[in-house]
Amino acid sequence: MSMADIRATFFQECEELLEQLRDGLEQIEGEGDCLETVNAVFRAVHSIKGGGAAFGLDALVRFAHQFETVLDAMRAERLTITDDVIGLCYRASDHLSDLVAAERDGTEPAHDTSEDLAKRLVALVEGPVPPGTVPETAGTPTPETFGFVPLAIPIGPTADPQDTTFGIEFTPTAALFTNGNDPVHLFRTLREMGDLSVSVDTVSVPTLDALDPHNSYLAWSLRLVTSESEHAIHDVFEFVEGLCSLRVWLDAEPAPTVPDMPAPAEHVPPSDPGAASPREAAKPAGQSPKATVRVDLDLVDRLINLVGELVINQAVLAQCVAEAGLSTHTDISAGLDEFKNLSREVQEYVMSIRAQPVKPLFQRMGRIVREASDISGKSVRLVTVGETTEVDKTVIERLVDPLTHILRNAVDHGLEVPETREAAGKPPQGTITLSAAHRSGRVLIEIADDGAGINRPKVREIAITKGLIPPDAVLSEAETDKLLFQPGFSTNAVVTDLSGRGVGMDVVKSAIQALGGRVGIQSAPGKGTTFSISLPLTLAVLDGMVVDVAGQTMVVPITAIVETMRPRPEDIHALAGDGSVVSVRDTFVPIVDLGTVFGHRHPSKDFSDRVLLLVETDQNDRWALAVDSIHDQRQVVIKGLEANYGHVPGVAAATILGDGKIALIIDPEETAVRARPTAIQSFVLDEV
Repeated sequence: MSMADIRATFFQECEELLEQLRDGLEQIEGEGDCLETVNAVFRAVHSIKGGGAAFGLDALVRFAHQFETVLDAMRAERLTITDDVIGLCYRASDHLSDLVAAERDGTEPAHDTSEDLAKRLVALVEGPVPPGTVPETAGTPTPETFGFVPLAIPIGPTADPQDTTFGIEFTPTAALFTNGNDPVHLFRTLREMGDLSVSVDTVSVPTLDALDPHNSYLAWSLRLVTSESEHAIHDVFEFVEGLCSLRVWLDAEPAPTVPDMPAPAEHVPPSDPGAASPREAAKPAGQSPKATVRVDLDLVDRLINLVGELVINQAVLAQCVAEAGLSTHTDISAGLDEFKNLSREVQEYVMSIRAQPVKPLFQRMGRIVREASDISGKSVRLVTVGETTEVDKTVIERLVDPLTHILRNAVDHGLEVPETREAAGKPPQGTITLSAAHRSGRVLIEIADDGAGINRPKVREIAITKGLIPPDAVLSEAETDKLLFQPGFSTNAVVTDLSGRGVGMDVVKSAIQALGGRVGIQSAPGKGTTFSISLPLTLAVLDGMVVDVAGQTMVVPITAIVETMRPRPEDIHALAGDGSVVSVRDTFVPIVDLGTVFGHRHPSKDFSDRVLLLVETDQNDRWALAVDSIHDQRQVVIKGLEANYGHVPGVAAATILGDGKIALIIDPEETAVRARPTAIQSFVLDEV
């Protein structure tokens, strides 16, 4: 492995450590002072600092050192954890992330921000820093010397009466060395705590011809005379926790001098062989972290594309077997069924590789809210729900900009200033809830605020002024809300750092549609606004029902279908105009004829020879899609239309069938909206 590869691995690990850091801060904020959580946060910053020092990243190391000092004061209970302290830690975490990104990309870090934050961090521990001065602790920490030092340390003079003698048994696993750790550094740290003697156990070392260089065969027995506590000794080994077997006990016998020959492991019996400390019980020997491997994302994309081709070929074979008229009891049919099942299993496992929880995305949004609240002068709290919800990585990457726009607008437009909130009987701090969940085979992301809601009269007035609607237009509340997605629309008359330029919500609409998704708005005056984003779980493969519509083959996502039915004539009821409904268990469901919607036939009120697909939308609305017949249910490969053609209302994507023909994949909700007559269609107001 080259130095460039090691450096790249370090920055990848930094992303994981930064995620652990943000997780810990959220836990401290929500659960209060928890020593274990504070220790975890401290270890994350300390690890970033140590790795940065190894690569000479001075700016990163200096700031991490300042941050680490504050966290050390928190875990030593010298610093009381308050909202202001947590807020500053959040900003330090954001800046530490910026420094990591700057060093990774070779750009210049924001030195002014580093110095300002460093002074504020020092002020928490040591008091305010005079203007124009740089804290002494802001300098680069003293580097360690990595020269060889013999491990056998004589005891020297008689130990101080208040010193304590500890016995230590340390057996590293192979994973400890694989992760770049070295017992030598641990022993040097112990030596700084007092008088240390070390002996190595080589009993387990095999002969040369049987030796595996990737295994670990050595164990160490140590005797430490120190004034420190047993807890301090365990802290030395906290970075290799789970990578070794460790026993520490109080040894009442006087510490012997270093033996000339290595002694077996049982030469230092503990005072109570059957007793182990709670910490030892919590760290079973042999436990190692779950094995993972880092893979280039391009390789995963190629694998997914190949799986898509495999699914298409499976459909081609199935089509050929069906056209040949072979019996379903032949070996060929049985082998084809097995091939189909294996293809599905391979596809599910491959897609799970790209599936990632939305947690990193939500954590990034926390910073967006903090920065927006600072600019607007409002007090805002972000609450996240459903962070473990898994979505395709491509979807997550392309959600950053839409969520950023919505959250900034929620802070700037949705939430009131503290004085206004208190006058309305609300807490001065506004709350934005960012949630994710799986629903009907899709991912539903909601951004809800407890602000004033949408000012619909003002929205209507601005829309008329901008010529988006005529003055005599009659709009429902939902149609008025959707005006916010028109290009150039803004309710802010003054341009600020957050809004007023007329760019934002139309970008959100375009970005979500490009992902095959939808965005909706629900707002209640005085209570707040909720933006709902509905997205497909994956952009590669889906289970669909293949149907015939006026001689055209189409695919309806199986996850949207509640049930299928062939209606009786008495169940169909005509409405005024061209509409019809079907009676389903004492409820009336509107009928949408796919052939009519897509222009393949003229409207008809006779659905007795049709099959109805009862579908449910993200808003729990039900529609009955009328088709001529159902071919079968199969797995299809999604081929997007936006890149090569453009967005087609009512169409989510396309797919290639087994006979080589192209079939459209229907978006049930958008198709229903397209078929529904509205009072403003003549004004060409795009449905969201």
